Amino acid sequence: MALYRTGDSGEPVRDIQDRLVALGYPIGDDAPGEFGEGTRSAVEAFQHARSLTPDGLVGRETWRTMVDAGFLLGDRLLYYRMPMLHGDDVSTLQRHLNALGFDAGIVDGIFGADTLRAVLDFQQNRSMAEDGIAGPRVVEELTLMTRATRKAGRDVLKQREWLRSLPANLAGQRIFLDPFCRDSLEAEASWEAASGAAAALRELGAHPILSRAADTRPPERSRAAQSNELAADMVVAFSLPGTDCPGVFYFASPLSHSESGEALATAVSKPLGLDPIGRVTPLLQLTRSTAIVVTVPTLDATLGRAVVRGIERWMEQLAQSPESAR
Repeated sequence: MALYRTGDSGEPVRDIQDRLVALGYPIGDDAPGEFGEGTRSAVEAFQHARSLTPDGLVGRETWRTMVDAGFLLGDRLLYYRMPMLHGDDVSTLQRHLNALGFDAGIVDGIFGADTLRAVLDFQQNRSMAEDGIAGPRVVEELTLMTRATRKAGRDVLKQREWLRSLPANLAGQRIFLDPFCRDSLEAEASWEAASGAAAALRELGAHPILSRAADTRPPERSRAAQSNELAADMVVAFSLPGTDCPGVFYFASPLSHSESGEALATAVSKPLGLDPIGRVTPLLQLTRSTAIVVTVPTLDATLGRAVVRGIERWMEQLAQSPESAR
């Protein structure tokens, strides 16, 4: 889709404004269809609330998140199809299922195979028609049961188990290294950082897997899918800040966040003098493995090696004293 920003006008801008207002983000004195300062401020506020890059620009990810935010659980039938349904209602469904012990996988807002299996298991458990469709009766039953059950969901328990089961070092671990490539400058710089990380991982006996070749630029969603297909133990990406701020990013949204990602991001960020920051990006949202994105203005092999050293030290500390290393 096109990128919308201050100064643009037309029906797409009016649609953006209508969605922002409906979600509780007023656009000030901007006229309908005119992307002014009021609309930009509303977009930034929405992006902040949704852990997106707060740049005031409406691109593919901000638009997708804006549309998703308009769905509440019960607004529509939820079921498995291609392309997959996605939205805040799916996230809520996943969170409820996980909290009740039905494994819907990561709370990513996408109705995939894991969510379908969890819905079928729930329907079987409650003696409902096993059609895999989350309709009014399923939603009502889920809501009532969830209110009576306040405990960590299956997704959170899996992440905590991952932290507990980490080995004391990186030897034998399959680490998916993702050099971001949104433009030529980033593609070249992130490749240097990923190459440095790969060399350090090999020295430690780990198995680095690069998400792309030096001269290719596959989309971020494709790289995330590749990580899942290869069943990586961990995902470490490198990117330039662009319109965002420097930091070590992990997955976090208003409806869920990755505890294991936050722990890893915290460990990596400290020696680099950065902050761990929750973000929603395709790589962080779609990967099944614990994932972080190291985002700094200067990417080189030295940085890549420093990140690997930080991960190795953290794993050693975690093995010796699990609580102090988190």
